[in-house]
Amino acid sequence: MIANTIVATDAGVEAYLAAIEDPKRRADCDAIVKLMRAVTKKPPVMWGSSIVGFDSYHYRYDSGREGDWCVTGFYSRKGDISVYLVAAGPKQESLLAKLGRYRIGKSCLYLRSLADVDVKVLRELVEDSVAEVKRRHG
Repeated sequence: MIANTIVATDAGVEAYLAAIEDPKRRADCDAIVKLMRAVTKKPPVMWGSSIVGFDSYHYRYDSGREGDWCVTGFYSRKGDISVYLVAAGPKQESLLAKLGRYRIGKSCLYLRSLADVDVKVLRELVEDSVAEVKRRHG
């Protein structure tokens, strides 16, 4: 078995957020915490030293890799906020077309600032991803 190396910790989310030096970035991250908490109905938990995650699920791939991961979360990086959309839901493409300014990777949505996006659309993206994770992993 190959396990995920990033796991949920007892580290304080409040301390992580308070350590974000840029007040605008800190306010954006506070808003994302509220958004994700409202969607998942779960409290934030630190995953590793830098990911704020919400809820969790167990995955197992055909390769033998397995572990637990947050259903959704984010990471305040130096240049962007990485929002983890773990599963592409059925509405993702149409929602991304309405979101605003962003970049996207395999499972991360990169935002410079919440001012660059429609926060209502961001919430719908998170809801769509969370629902898809639940559908796939129970």
